[in-house]
Amino acid sequence: MPKLWELAKLVRAKNAGPFTLTFDILFADAATYEQVKRSRALSPALFAQIYGVPEEQVQFFEHDRALAIKASIPRPIASGDPEDTDVFGGQQHAPLVELEIPVT
Repeated sequence: MPKLWELAKLVRAKNAGPFTLTFDILFADAATYEQVKRSRALSPALFAQIYGVPEEQVQFFEHDRALAIKASIPRPIASGDPEDTDVFGGQQHAPLVELEIPVT
């Protein structure tokens, strides 16, 4: 099974304000995007499980025209808080890149 990093053109995380993290997964072509989307491997439940947030707090979007899947979650600690280890949220995508995606 291919891993997400092998299928996606870009997998990134970043702040969407000081209290929200957003994840962008972009694809180079429609065929690959549709395969990943049909697999349902990426879902609100997956983001909730990986990042330890309630599923109802995961905002999840599939944007067909942009060939992109996006999810946003509340940050566990506000950006810039003394306990924050990733002020820009740019390292939070790491658990996603190794996900195996069951595409056919």
